[in-house]
Amino acid sequence: MTATVPPTPSDSPIPEQAGRVELPPGTVLTDNRFVNDDLLPVPLARRRWTTYNFAALWVGMAHNIPSWLLASGLVALGMDWKQAVFTIALANVIVLAPMLLTGHAGPKYGIPFPVLARASFGLRGANLPALIRAGVACAWFGIQTWIGGQGIFVLLGKLFGGWAEASEVGGQPWTLWVCFVLFWALELAIIYRGMEALRRFENWAAPFVIVGALVLLVWIANKAGGLGPLLDQPSRLGWGADFWPVFFPSLMGMIAFWSTLSLNIPDFTRFGAGQRAQVWGQTLGLPTTMTLFALLSVFVTSGSQAVYGAAVWDPVALAARTDNVFGLLFALVTVLVATISVNVAANVVSPAYDLANLAPRLINFRTGALVTGVVGVLIMPWKLTETPELYIFTWLGLVGGLLGTVAGILIADYWLIRRTVLDLPALYTPGGRYWYTSGWNLRAVAAFVAGGVLAVGGSHSAPGKGPFPEDGLIPFLKPLADYGWAVGLGASLVVYVGLTAGRRRS
Repeated sequence: MTATVPPTPSDSPIPEQAGRVELPPGTVLTDNRFVNDDLLPVPLARRRWTTYNFAALWVGMAHNIPSWLLASGLVALGMDWKQAVFTIALANVIVLAPMLLTGHAGPKYGIPFPVLARASFGLRGANLPALIRAGVACAWFGIQTWIGGQGIFVLLGKLFGGWAEASEVGGQPWTLWVCFVLFWALELAIIYRGMEALRRFENWAAPFVIVGALVLLVWIANKAGGLGPLLDQPSRLGWGADFWPVFFPSLMGMIAFWSTLSLNIPDFTRFGAGQRAQVWGQTLGLPTTMTLFALLSVFVTSGSQAVYGAAVWDPVALAARTDNVFGLLFALVTVLVATISVNVAANVVSPAYDLANLAPRLINFRTGALVTGVVGVLIMPWKLTETPELYIFTWLGLVGGLLGTVAGILIADYWLIRRTVLDLPALYTPGGRYWYTSGWNLRAVAAFVAGGVLAVGGSHSAPGKGPFPEDGLIPFLKPLADYGWAVGLGASLVVYVGLTAGRRRS
């Protein structure tokens, strides 16, 4: 490919249809340092995801094993079921706001997250937030794949005697490795077929997983003769001074669960038929689904306590208690569909685009997805899940603060500085208005550093539980550590607006 200069907006007005924009007719963008087919704006004719598609996407992503376990974690901290469900519901209403704000650029311009980031960080600088997001996604992909493989292993172990007692390879039964590899390959096979295949998969996966969760509820309620005593247990924290120190860090943790998607949601909304589709689809899909799923988790676990004398929070472990072959097979398929649904959408799509943005001439969407799958194995997720304090809570909490910082800059630039107006061809053109200083917007970098320091500078670990000092990396920032996502978002937004306001933008 050879680089060519696209027509300027004044030479060829950008076509706009009902608030949606595409490239001017005759525009040629062939600088393969910043362009490939997957990064180019989606043509208007291909932006056809409806409200149902977006709602189904969220239903499919929210209904998974880690989401099911969110309520159990809060109850373990001392909340009762009402406090746990309230915390989860509020967190998802809060995270919905940046989700809708960053998602706006998708239907309007048809661009993915790393291209949107070029407006604020610069054509080259956009690789900074893109690679941070990609790294988190690769780690979560490996972890979710291992969890899904374990679920399949447990359920197949009930169907085939001796399955779990197979000889060990690398400290794990070889049958578990087979489940992991087959599950990994199935995920990549789906995403390799592209975003349209993902849309079709989510359309039927969403209702299937809902049915699976309801079947589990009916089954356990029938065995219990009604729901168990868990719903009657009082909060160990009350609503006073003991509750709030647990509530606010927990709220940030629940927000951080989907803070990754609040950055790269344009990767999906770029296929939207319009703003109405993405706004209503996400509003109906995210907070309602997560709240209802938390309620299902509590109700089913309540029933398990009545039946087995102890709360069984893991849905796979609970399903494995049945001796009905059909029930085990149904549970197996449900776990398979649920985990694939969230992992492919949440943890493969983003790094596929992010890696393509890093080297468009070498990496397209499919290649990026394969790289994600390989990295997800190389991080050895079976080791990560052995030490949750260090790798899941500490590391992902740290990166969550950085993701909030990036979200603050994106929102400030797109909504407050540019008022949602972008020069679409310039997002792909070196030397244009988004080139800044050799492809980097130093004001965005400064805002990222400032927000990032405030968000994660106070990171601390209990003795022997993590890599940080007990008093925090920067001791006087320790009180901010439990609010990393909100601190990072707010601080970077204010700093970026302060550094940029008054300068001419378009």
